[in-house]
Amino acid sequence: MQIARWLESYSFQKETNMERKVFDDYIKRFNERDATAFEDYIDPNAKVLNGTLQINGMQGMKDHYARIWKTFSEELHVERFVSDEHTLAIQMWTHFTAMRDDDDSVFGKVKAGESFDYHGVIMYQIVKNKFTDLKVAYLSFSRTNLEGKTVELGIPH
Repeated sequence: MQIARWLESYSFQKETNMERKVFDDYIKRFNERDATAFEDYIDPNAKVLNGTLQINGMQGMKDHYARIWKTFSEELHVERFVSDEHTLAIQMWTHFTAMRDDDDSVFGKVKAGESFDYHGVIMYQIVKNKFTDLKVAYLSFSRTNLEGKTVELGIPH
């Protein structure tokens, strides 16, 4: 009887808890600008709160990042990873580099070569290995111009 309970518990946990290697696959694919990662890891009805920006669903994430990735290379680095049965959180740093001049980027007018650095925390709610609710908290957001001058920007959205 104890073994049956353990197996049942283990099965439930596998459906809700996302292992680090699975999350690392999501980040790897995200950094490769692979939009199919959203299909595999974001619930179709997910809710995302990123500063004051609200994104609805997996398609909303694909649309948002298509806009970012048309102008910027982006690399997300996981500095700390914690998780429990239904929640995963990371402390992270993301570096954006403008690949082209763009008068209407998500960060405003940019010139090729300018960069942005974001430090923050992301909390993910997980159901069956899909993110259903994401909350992004900003610690810092800065811009470095072509002359190497860095300015703190505050919350971009």
